[in-house]
Amino acid sequence: MAEVDATMVEHRLDAEGVDHLLLAGVNDRHLQELNQLFGIRVILRGDRVILSGPLEAVERSVPVVQHLIELSRLRAPFDAHDIARFAESFDALGHTGVLPDQEEIRIALPGSRKVISPKSEGQRRYLEEVQANDIVIGIGPAGTGKTYLAVAAAVDALYKKRVRRIILARPAVEAGENLGFLPGDLQEKVDPYLRPLYDALEDMMPQERMRRALEERTIEIAPLAYMRGRTLSDAFVILDEAQNATAAQMKMFLTRLGLNSRVVITGDKTQIDLPRRSDSGLLEVERILAGIDGISIVYLDAMDVIRHRLVKDIIRAYAQADDEALEDA
Repeated sequence: MAEVDATMVEHRLDAEGVDHLLLAGVNDRHLQELNQLFGIRVILRGDRVILSGPLEAVERSVPVVQHLIELSRLRAPFDAHDIARFAESFDALGHTGVLPDQEEIRIALPGSRKVISPKSEGQRRYLEEVQANDIVIGIGPAGTGKTYLAVAAAVDALYKKRVRRIILARPAVEAGENLGFLPGDLQEKVDPYLRPLYDALEDMMPQERMRRALEERTIEIAPLAYMRGRTLSDAFVILDEAQNATAAQMKMFLTRLGLNSRVVITGDKTQIDLPRRSDSGLLEVERILAGIDGISIVYLDAMDVIRHRLVKDIIRAYAQADDEALEDA
């Protein structure tokens, strides 16, 4: 590393064989993101990436930029939000650590030509547990990919004929709004509650194939109440927004599990919309099912958020406010 003056340094990294557009981003968006994150100047010149700036900032940036170079050589796509997550991960490892191999798990969806892979260590662990256990409970804040990755695993299992159907359920609980007077028949009334599940499916399956699967009930999306009295065999079953299932509903749902079926339960303990927080079935199963062989509880946190970078800060701000309220109580 060649010293420019007492505080400024310049470091060059080998970028031979990279996809230049992927590494730099459209209009150099990725280089600008690095500049903003670390306060350094980043130049892609030929087969070299040149980093210049304060010594500490350059040292922090080197493992992140090296990781981006390796991804670009592999033609593995990433965006500016991913770069911020990589930076946080390396900071957590003390700058000199090596990120876990997040490309080990890849879900290729031939119908949509999508390849879905975890974008954080928590997401990687979550998908590993989904593959290894019959029941997985994913608990974490909004934006951590709990539902999206579960739906991806379900669609993958259906494509590979490991199950014959996918069943997606949600409690029909209003999030602080009264939707009881919506027009339309029963299905039209409950569709707003189930829309996020449709959105995830639409991102992973061609529209015509999804429509046909819904008509043939190969894929079923329904309110949790519709599960009562059924046996869910040979199916990949997802219960989303489980924090709004009551303890009785959760017990009913879990006892529907049939032969050759997998269950993924997702929820966020900070967004319980039930009249009484203590009624949440998610809180109960977290307490009473821990340690049972074949059941895995995975916790995701702000480090796993894959939405806009501000979502992570919003989650932390609310968590801090909640902690302060408890201290004052």
